Amino acid sequence: MLDLSEDHRQTLLGIARQSIAAILGGRAPVWKDEDFDETLRSPAGAFVTLRTRDGDLRGCIGSIRASELLYKAIASSAISAAFRDSRFAPLRPGELELLDLEISVMGPIEVVTNIEEIVVGRDGLIITRGRYAGLLLPQVATEYAWDRETFLDQTCVKAGLPRGAWRAEDCRVEKFSAIVFGE
Repeated sequence: MLDLSEDHRQTLLGIARQSIAAILGGRAPVWKDEDFDETLRSPAGAFVTLRTRDGDLRGCIGSIRASELLYKAIASSAISAAFRDSRFAPLRPGELELLDLEISVMGPIEVVTNIEEIVVGRDGLIITRGRYAGLLLPQVATEYAWDRETFLDQTCVKAGLPRGAWRAEDCRVEKFSAIVFGE
Protein backbone atom coordinates (compact mmCIF):
# COMPACT_ATOMS: atom_id res chain seq x y z
CA MET A 1 0.00 0.00 0.00
CA LEU A 2 1.27 3.46 -0.86
CA ASP A 3 2.35 5.84 1.88
CA LEU A 4 0.42 9.04 1.16
CA SER A 5 1.41 12.16 3.06
CA GLU A 6 -1.07 14.96 3.75
CA ASP A 7 0.53 16.89 0.85
CA HIS A 8 -0.06 13.91 -1.48
CA ARG A 9 -3.68 13.72 -0.38
CA GLN A 10 -4.28 17.43 -0.95
CA THR A 11 -2.57 17.25 -4.35
CA LEU A 12 -4.77 14.32 -5.40
CA LEU A 13 -7.95 16.10 -4.24
CA GLY A 14 -6.82 19.12 -6.27
CA ILE A 15 -6.20 16.97 -9.34
CA ALA A 16 -9.70 15.47 -9.04
CA ARG A 17 -11.44 18.82 -8.64
CA GLN A 18 -9.36 20.60 -11.32
CA SER A 19 -9.88 17.75 -13.82
CA ILE A 20 -13.66 18.02 -13.47
CA ALA A 21 -13.48 21.83 -13.65
CA ALA A 22 -11.44 21.64 -16.86
CA ILE A 23 -14.07 19.48 -18.57
CA LEU A 24 -16.85 21.79 -17.33
CA GLY A 25 -14.86 24.66 -18.85
CA GLY A 26 -14.67 22.94 -22.22
CA ARG A 27 -11.00 21.99 -22.10
CA ALA A 28 -8.96 18.87 -21.38
CA PRO A 29 -6.99 18.76 -18.14
CA VAL A 30 -3.24 18.75 -18.72
CA TRP A 31 -0.99 16.93 -16.26
CA LYS A 32 2.66 16.02 -16.80
CA ASP A 33 4.52 13.14 -15.16
CA GLU A 34 7.40 15.43 -14.20
CA ASP A 35 5.02 17.56 -12.10
CA PHE A 36 4.64 14.73 -9.58
CA ASP A 37 6.89 12.74 -7.29
CA GLU A 38 7.50 9.00 -7.42
CA THR A 39 4.57 8.21 -5.09
CA LEU A 40 2.00 9.96 -7.29
CA ARG A 41 3.57 8.34 -10.36
CA SER A 42 3.18 4.83 -8.87
CA PRO A 43 0.64 2.53 -10.50
CA ALA A 44 -2.50 2.30 -8.36
CA GLY A 45 -6.20 1.61 -8.57
CA ALA A 46 -8.39 4.41 -7.24
CA PHE A 47 -11.99 5.57 -6.94
CA VAL A 48 -13.35 9.10 -6.79
CA THR A 49 -16.67 9.65 -5.04
CA LEU A 50 -18.74 12.81 -5.43
CA ARG A 51 -21.25 13.72 -2.71
CA THR A 52 -23.66 16.58 -2.22
CA ARG A 53 -23.15 18.70 0.90
CA ASP A 54 -26.04 16.69 2.40
CA GLY A 55 -23.97 13.52 1.93
CA ASP A 56 -25.98 12.09 -0.99
CA LEU A 57 -24.03 10.15 -3.60
CA ARG A 58 -23.62 12.10 -6.88
CA GLY A 59 -21.14 9.84 -8.66
CA CYS A 60 -18.52 7.19 -7.97
CA ILE A 61 -16.24 5.51 -10.48
CA GLY A 62 -12.77 4.06 -10.38
CA SER A 63 -10.56 1.11 -11.13
CA ILE A 64 -9.66 -1.72 -8.82
CA ARG A 65 -6.47 -2.64 -10.64
CA ALA A 66 -3.27 -0.61 -10.82
CA SER A 67 -3.53 0.03 -14.54
CA GLU A 68 -2.57 3.75 -14.48
CA LEU A 69 -0.24 6.01 -12.56
CA LEU A 70 -2.01 7.21 -9.41
CA TYR A 71 -2.40 10.85 -10.45
CA LYS A 72 -3.79 9.76 -13.84
CA ALA A 73 -6.14 7.26 -12.18
CA ILE A 74 -7.48 10.07 -9.98
CA ALA A 75 -7.97 12.45 -12.93
CA SER A 76 -9.75 9.86 -15.10
CA SER A 77 -11.87 8.53 -12.21
CA ALA A 78 -12.94 12.05 -11.23
CA ILE A 79 -14.00 12.84 -14.80
CA SER A 80 -15.84 9.53 -15.10
CA ALA A 81 -17.60 9.99 -11.73
CA ALA A 82 -18.71 13.48 -12.79
CA PHE A 83 -19.80 12.74 -16.34
CA ARG A 84 -20.08 8.98 -16.95
CA ASP A 85 -21.73 7.41 -13.89
CA SER A 86 -24.88 6.00 -15.50
CA ARG A 87 -26.83 6.38 -12.25
CA PHE A 88 -26.69 10.19 -12.50
CA ALA A 89 -27.01 12.98 -15.04
CA PRO A 90 -23.64 14.50 -16.01
CA LEU A 91 -22.50 17.40 -13.83
CA ARG A 92 -23.59 20.83 -15.00
CA PRO A 93 -21.75 24.17 -14.65
CA GLY A 94 -22.11 25.51 -11.11
CA GLU A 95 -22.69 22.09 -9.57
CA LEU A 96 -19.06 21.18 -8.79
CA GLU A 97 -18.83 23.92 -6.16
CA LEU A 98 -21.68 22.24 -4.28
CA LEU A 99 -19.95 18.85 -4.07
CA ASP A 100 -17.43 17.25 -1.74
CA LEU A 101 -14.89 14.84 -3.22
CA GLU A 102 -13.58 11.66 -1.62
CA ILE A 103 -10.73 9.51 -2.90
CA SER A 104 -10.11 5.82 -2.22
CA VAL A 105 -6.66 4.55 -3.20
CA MET A 106 -6.83 0.80 -3.55
CA GLY A 107 -4.64 -1.64 -1.68
CA PRO A 108 -3.87 -5.21 -2.76
CA ILE A 109 -6.78 -7.52 -3.53
CA GLU A 110 -6.91 -10.85 -1.67
CA VAL A 111 -9.18 -13.88 -2.06
CA VAL A 112 -11.27 -14.50 1.06
CA THR A 113 -11.16 -18.12 2.20
CA ASN A 114 -12.98 -17.53 5.50
CA ILE A 115 -15.51 -14.70 5.94
CA GLU A 116 -14.19 -14.20 9.48
CA GLU A 117 -11.16 -12.58 7.76
CA ILE A 118 -13.35 -9.66 6.63
CA VAL A 119 -13.15 -6.64 8.92
CA VAL A 120 -16.02 -4.19 8.46
CA GLY A 121 -14.66 -0.66 8.16
CA ARG A 122 -11.21 -1.81 7.04
CA ASP A 123 -12.01 -4.04 4.07
CA GLY A 124 -13.84 -3.41 0.84
CA LEU A 125 -15.40 -6.34 -1.01
CA ILE A 126 -15.53 -7.67 -4.54
CA ILE A 127 -17.94 -10.50 -5.29
CA THR A 128 -17.85 -12.30 -8.63
CA ARG A 129 -20.02 -15.11 -9.93
CA GLY A 130 -19.98 -15.90 -13.62
CA ARG A 131 -20.49 -12.67 -15.55
CA TYR A 132 -21.73 -10.82 -12.46
CA ALA A 133 -19.41 -8.71 -10.32
CA GLY A 134 -19.91 -6.05 -7.69
CA LEU A 135 -17.62 -3.93 -5.56
CA LEU A 136 -18.28 -1.89 -2.43
CA LEU A 137 -15.61 0.35 -0.91
CA PRO A 138 -14.63 -0.14 2.77
CA GLN A 139 -16.40 3.01 3.96
CA VAL A 140 -19.81 1.91 2.62
CA ALA A 141 -20.38 -0.70 5.34
CA THR A 142 -19.49 1.84 8.03
CA GLU A 143 -21.75 4.54 6.54
CA TYR A 144 -24.73 2.20 6.69
CA ALA A 145 -23.72 0.47 9.98
CA TRP A 146 -23.76 -2.95 8.29
CA ASP A 147 -22.44 -6.09 9.92
CA ARG A 148 -20.24 -8.50 7.95
CA GLU A 149 -23.07 -10.62 6.50
CA THR A 150 -25.13 -7.59 5.48
CA PHE A 151 -22.03 -6.16 3.77
CA LEU A 152 -21.58 -9.44 1.87
CA ASP A 153 -25.28 -9.49 0.95
CA GLN A 154 -25.23 -5.87 -0.26
CA THR A 155 -22.14 -6.53 -2.38
CA CYS A 156 -24.07 -9.41 -3.98
CA VAL A 157 -26.97 -7.03 -4.68
CA LYS A 158 -24.53 -4.54 -6.25
CA ALA A 159 -23.33 -7.39 -8.49
CA GLY A 160 -26.89 -8.18 -9.57
CA LEU A 161 -26.92 -11.38 -7.53
CA PRO A 162 -29.38 -12.43 -4.84
CA ARG A 163 -28.53 -11.88 -1.17
CA GLY A 164 -26.59 -14.85 0.17
CA ALA A 165 -25.04 -15.69 -3.21
CA TRP A 166 -21.62 -15.21 -1.58
CA ARG A 167 -22.17 -18.62 0.12
CA ALA A 168 -22.22 -20.49 -3.25
CA GLU A 169 -19.13 -22.49 -4.16
CA ASP A 170 -18.88 -20.83 -7.57
CA CYS A 171 -18.90 -17.35 -6.04
CA ARG A 172 -15.55 -15.60 -5.57
CA VAL A 173 -15.22 -13.24 -2.60
CA GLU A 174 -12.24 -10.88 -2.47
CA LYS A 175 -11.29 -8.15 -0.05
CA PHE A 176 -9.06 -5.10 -0.20
CA SER A 177 -8.11 -2.19 1.96
CA ALA A 178 -8.02 1.41 0.79
CA ILE A 179 -6.60 4.73 1.86
CA VAL A 180 -9.72 6.91 2.05
CA PHE A 181 -9.65 10.69 2.38
CA GLY A 182 -11.74 13.62 1.31
CA GLU A 183 -12.35 17.33 1.46
